[in-house]
Amino acid sequence: MPVYQGGCHCGRVRFEVTATLERVIECNCSICTKKGFLHLIVAPEQFRLLSPQNAVQLYQFHTKTAKHYFCPVCGIHSYYVPRSHPDKIDVNVRCLEGVELSGLQIQPFNGREWEASRHTLDD
Repeated sequence: MPVYQGGCHCGRVRFEVTATLERVIECNCSICTKKGFLHLIVAPEQFRLLSPQNAVQLYQFHTKTAKHYFCPVCGIHSYYVPRSHPDKIDVNVRCLEGVELSGLQIQPFNGREWEASRHTLDD
């Protein structure tokens, strides 16, 4: 499985993820739309934060299940723990180096109607 390097804009937050880019999801919920997040959900053992944990800040809202991590310097959200899969890590594919987005098959997800749609994330 390929290993991708990634991180925020200023370089303070760095990580690597071991995964294939077979299932990339674009959610239309309010926060994902505003962040431009393209989702790659992986098991925790496939993700390694290379920066110290104190290099990131945490943002939570609503149920506080999701843990949205971001760089406090440049503001980029490069990964988080998703509400849909609180035992996984969700990497922003836009933050991965060397990935040509136009070559990916991006699966839409109706996050605006999250309760009705969340079962489709497990398909």
